[in-house]
Amino acid sequence: MRKAIDLTGQRFGRLTALERAENKNCKATWRCLCDCGNETTVRADSLISGDTQSCGCLHDESLEEVRNKHILKHGGARHNDNTEKLYFTWLNMKKRCENENDPSYKNYGERGITVCDEWHDYAPFRKWAFENGYYFNTNSYEITLDRINVNGNYEPSNCRWVSSKVQNNNRRNNKRITYNGETLTISQWADKLGVNYATLRYRIRCWGVERALH
Repeated sequence: MRKAIDLTGQRFGRLTALERAENKNCKATWRCLCDCGNETTVRADSLISGDTQSCGCLHDESLEEVRNKHILKHGGARHNDNTEKLYFTWLNMKKRCENENDPSYKNYGERGITVCDEWHDYAPFRKWAFENGYYFNTNSYEITLDRINVNGNYEPSNCRWVSSKVQNNNRRNNKRITYNGETLTISQWADKLGVNYATLRYRIRCWGVERALH
C-alpha cells in the first residue's frame, strides 16, 4: 500500500495542514487552518495540486473585488449602503426585463415591459433617483422602485420611489373591491377601517363584502 504523505505543518496558499482527517471516498484528507481563522477539511490531492488554497474566503474576496470594481465603474460608491442598493436595483430592473433566464422575466420582459434607452446606462438612472427622493429618504432600505402604471415601462415619467406597502397595493394581480363607489385593495380597506389585514380578509370571505366593509 502506498504510504500517505505527511503534510503536517505545510502551507498551501492560506491553509496550514494540521492533522490527518478521516478519509473521504477513499481519498486522504487533512484538517487545515485558514489564515482567516476558519478550519476546514480538504483532500490531500487538492492541497498539493493547488486547487484549494483557502477555506473559501479567497474566492469570496475575489468576487467582492470584482463586484466593487463594477460598482465604481458605473458611478456607485461601495462605502455608501444606499448607493450600493440603488446600483443593484438598477441591475435587477434590467435583468427582469431583458434576461429570459431571470425568474421574474415572465412578469416583465415577456409581457413587453422594457427599460427606456436612457436608463440602460447607470449614471442617468442614479441621477434621476437622487433627484426624485431616493438618497434623501432616511429609510432608503424600506423604499422600492415602483411603476405608476403597472403595465407601463421603466422610464422617468412612469416611476417613483415608494414604500413596499404602496408597491404591494399597486400590483396588477391585487384584488380590488368596490364598495359605496370607492375601489381599494384589501390592504387599503384595512387601513381605512382600522382593522387587521388578515382579519378583514377573513370577514370578506365569511361574511361577504357589504357586511365586512360596513
